[in-house]
Amino acid sequence: MKTAAAIMSGLSLSTTPPCSSALSSSSAQTCLRFLSLSLPLHSSFNSTNIQMNRRNPFFLVRNSSSITAKPSSEMRNNRNGGSDQDQKLTALRELFRKPGINIDAYIIPSQDAHQSEFIAECYMRRAYISGFTGSAGTAIVTSHKAALWTDGRYFLQAEKQLSSSWILMRSGNWGVPSTTEWLNDVLAPGGRIGIDPFLFSSDAVNELKESVAKNNHELVYLYDVNLVDEVWKEARPMPPNKPIRVHELIYAGVDVSTKLSNLRSELTNHGSSAIVISMLDEVAWLLNLRGNDVPHSPVMYAYLIVETDSAKLFVDKSKVTPEVMDYLKKAGVELRAYDSILSEIESLAARGAHLWLDTSSVNAAISSTYATACEKYLEKLGSKSKGKNLSGAPTALCKSSPVSLAKAVKNHAELEGMRNSHLRDAAALAEFWSWLEEEMNKKVVLTEVEVADKLLEFRASQAGFVDTSFDTISGSGANGAIIHYRAEPDSCSVVDTEKLFLLDSGAQYLDGTTDITRTVHFGQPSDRQKECFTRVLQGHIALDQAVFPENTPGFVLDAFARSSLWKVGLDYRHGTGHGVGAALNVHEGPHSISFRFGNMTPLLKGMIVSNEPGYYEDHAFGIRIENLLFVKEIDTPNRFGGITYIGFEKLTFVPIQTKLVDLTLLSTSEIDWLNDYHSQVWEKVSPLVDGSAREWLWNNTRAVSEP
Repeated sequence: MKTAAAIMSGLSLSTTPPCSSALSSSSAQTCLRFLSLSLPLHSSFNSTNIQMNRRNPFFLVRNSSSITAKPSSEMRNNRNGGSDQDQKLTALRELFRKPGINIDAYIIPSQDAHQSEFIAECYMRRAYISGFTGSAGTAIVTSHKAALWTDGRYFLQAEKQLSSSWILMRSGNWGVPSTTEWLNDVLAPGGRIGIDPFLFSSDAVNELKESVAKNNHELVYLYDVNLVDEVWKEARPMPPNKPIRVHELIYAGVDVSTKLSNLRSELTNHGSSAIVISMLDEVAWLLNLRGNDVPHSPVMYAYLIVETDSAKLFVDKSKVTPEVMDYLKKAGVELRAYDSILSEIESLAARGAHLWLDTSSVNAAISSTYATACEKYLEKLGSKSKGKNLSGAPTALCKSSPVSLAKAVKNHAELEGMRNSHLRDAAALAEFWSWLEEEMNKKVVLTEVEVADKLLEFRASQAGFVDTSFDTISGSGANGAIIHYRAEPDSCSVVDTEKLFLLDSGAQYLDGTTDITRTVHFGQPSDRQKECFTRVLQGHIALDQAVFPENTPGFVLDAFARSSLWKVGLDYRHGTGHGVGAALNVHEGPHSISFRFGNMTPLLKGMIVSNEPGYYEDHAFGIRIENLLFVKEIDTPNRFGGITYIGFEKLTFVPIQTKLVDLTLLSTSEIDWLNDYHSQVWEKVSPLVDGSAREWLWNNTRAVSEP
């Protein structure tokens, strides 16, 4: 816990964790209590060391856009070529010298004010200004240069989409500078670097500020205007206006009153009187609400402040139906305007609140507003009181949100919904693959977009379908090597029967969220393709069968999925597994299975994670095999140290194409795994399909034998 005086003195946003006290462990049985875990977070905030241009202390609403499920054929690439991008850069640079701005560089991240991965169209500022549409990346524009950083998933996509005015920075490659290293190199000492503080987490701003300070650069908060919006003008999409809905208790498993009560217990246990929740999926999960503001994610733009005796939801009230209004009133949740969040933060400090802030997700606008308000509180007390530990003074607890872990551990109803939705999804995929294989055999010409649109039709016919859970990745041949490829109607390829075809897709249902990848060949695969596919399959099997001690962090398991590839000098540039929400975001923290070993979150019973090793040969083909798993206890004959051992159970049941498997590379146990999996697929999915889909399922689940 940090006193108000401590917030204002000696606390900069450093990499040293500010809070070392462990949270008490809680039951994971049904999520009736909040799980607590002491995770390292970056330190708190210091408003006194950041230069601000803040004419209006209140949050300005950014427009956002309503996104609904629609075929890829209705989506158009808004880029107009290099000349259009040059014009945007020119217009942006002209703003640098306007009164009240006066900057030398401007940083444009991918995030919205809630650090979301998927964002409403009107928040896609980095995509608009650069032309690069991948979900991850950071753009920086100076008076003379423009550069974009993205990771290995998007290198090929960025190469295609960026104009010659942009420098592509391949993050993670040897010799590629970080954003701050580049800024320190290209700007003369004492430069002014502008940011929109709503678009950066408190931790990110602190790290940024410390890095650029090495060259005496000044970080400038532009509260009142986003410069990309000024360039975008009237062409910017309109805000979302679709209604919020209640997520029924049969799917949620725990009512909102119980969730709020458990959260308040956490606050009390840690000496806090209030918490700010800004992650959209955390707000949706805690209140058992779902929205339509963000593509593929059933969330609404909102903040939530929970105090020990009250709760306030900051949201556009036009989206709150009478039913939802009554529901929230019964749960003791008050409504406030979305753009009044900062004034409420100031009010909390003025009342001496002990505020819980997850500085890894809460934006810098909120954290700095609280810090400034704390400073004002101390000034009112007088200089004699400064530096003293005053019991009535506002304080900040900088710690990971307890909602994040509670949400990640699914209760019985959430797991049941995930099981059921995955079986309906498997039926839709059986119908789809049966159709596609028949079309390919008839030599019908189909584009990648047409294939994705047809898959959407099959899914949409399933009960409870809401939307896709992300843009379908439909990649034939070389396009499959683009890890997060998105087929566009005017530039996509035809699905070639002589090339590998990778399809990564998912759906949102009322009761669950799916994510599955299959790679197939409609002709005769090469020996090279079969070897690579088989080694990816071996990694998939190894992770699926893993058994490990409780409290093992996910990064420990990453090598299981890579080992077979490593043996022949191959690898892939993405994590092996991500968390998945229950009828929520398809990508969910805090856990993961990744070579990025900084995430110490353990895998706990009830968590859901993907298993998706792959291999990508640039300009040739891509391979990925993905199932979703949930973590469960394993009954082992021994329990060394008296601890529990855990492993996985499958949620996804769709055949893996055996034509692509080189059986000579598989062990007997690996062949047994493949046959057992296909036996389960037939048993669980065949009752849900008939006709050609059932025949296809039968043909693709027959057992294989050792060569």
